[in-house]
Amino acid sequence: MMPVLTIALDAMGGDIGPPIILSGAIKALQHYSNLHIIACGDATTINQITQELSSDIASRITVHHCQDEITMQDKPSFVLRHKKDASMRRAIELVKDSRADACVSAGNTGALFALASFILKTLPGIDRPALITSLPTQATQPVWLLDLGANVSHDAETLFQNAVMGAVLVQHLTNNMRPRIALLNVGEENNKGNAQVKLANDLIAQTDSLNYIGYVEGTDIFTGKADVIVTDGFTGNIALKTSEGIAKFLFNEIQHTSQSSWLHKLFSMVALPLFRRLLKKMKADQYNGASLIGLQGIVIKSHGNASANAVFHAIEQAIQEVEQQVPTKIKTTIEHILLE
Repeated sequence: MMPVLTIALDAMGGDIGPPIILSGAIKALQHYSNLHIIACGDATTINQITQELSSDIASRITVHHCQDEITMQDKPSFVLRHKKDASMRRAIELVKDSRADACVSAGNTGALFALASFILKTLPGIDRPALITSLPTQATQPVWLLDLGANVSHDAETLFQNAVMGAVLVQHLTNNMRPRIALLNVGEENNKGNAQVKLANDLIAQTDSLNYIGYVEGTDIFTGKADVIVTDGFTGNIALKTSEGIAKFLFNEIQHTSQSSWLHKLFSMVALPLFRRLLKKMKADQYNGASLIGLQGIVIKSHGNASANAVFHAIEQAIQEVEQQVPTKIKTTIEHILLE
């Protein structure tokens, strides 16, 4: 008999809220027979959506009523002081109290980061949590990029810690026990980069347990050259959003050009389906949860305008991290490295 997995769900998060979030949760419940969902949010709204469910699915949903809701405009400092009964906060608290194995939210990223850091705290040896997700590459395996914006600026030690956390996550989610780690830089030469990148390069290179391959440039992100690419949150977020923007630009340009002549229209009939697939792959944060790693608990961030299918994949990401005990393994690895 499989052990019961309990996910605390911020049912009020995201641009659309409960209808999409709960649709994704129901899909996950249908797929995983040992899954239990604690839906945090307005009980009346949640019950209206779930009242027609089969008894099997309904019996595995517990409603945790919350009076407050965090909007996308709320500042993290305001949320910490004034939104004590918000669905996001209650979902994280359920993880802290060991009533849930993980939290999933599509809500305000800044608020999620602030609340998760305040309530769960970071693991020993980790200064700051980081946001990580996978992106498609030319190779068969994706690349994992962190930090995606949990922290705007990083010192060398934080970049080093991110390298360790990224390696552990990829090892246990992809079965790649020697993931290639790289630092994102403005060039591959040793004399390139700012002071913190150069110092982080030395720290990672001196750690024998990490399979470090050195610097990579932005053009290497999608080549499959590295399995984990480490950077600061400012650069990582821009890299992710730029990638999505380029895919959208190319897709829109093909649509526009197809109207100019019959030859272009014929070309677009072939190209548009390919670019639709590319655009879908580039929006990795909408189709697979981004993990806030480095905390004493599992927190998965789904995109604010995520579809029900994206919420399902975010829950699936949480389940995988629970099964692989990712926080415990990061803690163990950090302790081992500190003793080297």
